[in-house]
Amino acid sequence: MQLIRGIHNLTRHPILANGCVLAIGNFDGVHLGHKHILKRLLDKSKHLSLPSVVMLFEPQPREFFARNNQNVTAPARLMRLRDKLYYLREMGIDYVICLRFNAKFAEQSPEQFVQNILVEKLNVKYLSVGDDFRFGKNRQGDFQFLNKVGAEFGFQVDNSNSYCLDGLRISSSLIRDALKNDDLDLVEKMLGKPYSIRGRVAHGNKLGRTIGFPTANIMLNRLVIPIQGVYAVSIKTDEGDFFGVANVGNRPTINGTKPILEVHIFNFSQAIYGESIEVSFLKKIRSEIKFESFEALKNQIEQDAIVARSFVERAE
Repeated sequence: MQLIRGIHNLTRHPILANGCVLAIGNFDGVHLGHKHILKRLLDKSKHLSLPSVVMLFEPQPREFFARNNQNVTAPARLMRLRDKLYYLREMGIDYVICLRFNAKFAEQSPEQFVQNILVEKLNVKYLSVGDDFRFGKNRQGDFQFLNKVGAEFGFQVDNSNSYCLDGLRISSSLIRDALKNDDLDLVEKMLGKPYSIRGRVAHGNKLGRTIGFPTANIMLNRLVIPIQGVYAVSIKTDEGDFFGVANVGNRPTINGTKPILEVHIFNFSQAIYGESIEVSFLKKIRSEIKFESFEALKNQIEQDAIVARSFVERAE
């Protein structure tokens, strides 16, 4: 899979000379609904013998508008761009186009977006969008508009109907709500796997090792985090798969200000700084709270580890 960043790099690639099949969206979480859309895209790619392309935006549009308008709230990110790329590559997508969403981009009319990008830059032959897709200045563009201009410019538009599970419309918003309500079982059904966070292990303040609980730390680097508290987790590392206990939050007891994922891996003592790991959340133990002292925090961590070990031993 090849990543293309920015409109300036969208000069038509030789492999796109005959056109492409394209899906546009945030694809936050790459949940079962997204996978349904992507499988249809890949089927169309094979049928037409054209490359499959996914278009993403950074920042996500609502994140951009939230930064510039106090009345707009940015949704919690289920995954970073790097993680989306990982799963899109796993799905077998040929190209991902990541366009910078800024004021200039937001001011484009729907007609300009279609003419300048879909037709002139990408030579789109098949376009897949969600049933609630809106685009262009003031969100004026919609499926009906795309159908109209698609007939004019010679590309088919597929309205990817919502994918439902047990009568529930799977969406990134519903997954965020389920995470907020600690319904990890529902989240797993909608994602097709437990909710996880991938990231590179960074150096922390190393307080955990002073109390017998060294942690692998991942800086979350998100405007809003979708999950918070202490969890029993599983961890994929280069050394193998392990279980552990993790805290997601700002660490109020030590006056932390930036969200971080701290993972204590059971029966593990190797240094893995700089290594990319995946942490899957299996069971919530408690919410993050501020303790009166570091000693009180230490005692609670010991209890959290006991609860997490008991859970994973029953699950094995």
